[in-house]
Amino acid sequence: MSPRLEGPDRANALKTLSGWSELPRRDALSKTFEFADFNAAFGFMTRCALVAESMNHHPEWFNVYRRVEVVLSTHDAGGITEKDIALARAMDKIAEDR
Repeated sequence: MSPRLEGPDRANALKTLSGWSELPRRDALSKTFEFADFNAAFGFMTRCALVAESMNHHPEWFNVYRRVEVVLSTHDAGGITEKDIALARAMDKIAEDR
């Protein structure tokens, strides 16, 4: 199990992410990705799913047409861990590469 990120380690990790925010009533990260159309959004989700599966770390997400809303939290740790930071970075990279 990955330990929860706390204090300066957490603050430093969050500074490395662009567009992600902490959820106010939950120890989790959130970001909404916008794409040109449903096909692009679904392609993004497919590529992210392959990465998430290889990490054994799965996002909570919701897709409507061209928008994908993502929430990341490590459930067995009860909050944000390095796994969430790594998956957030991978998702950002996948979105950039589209």
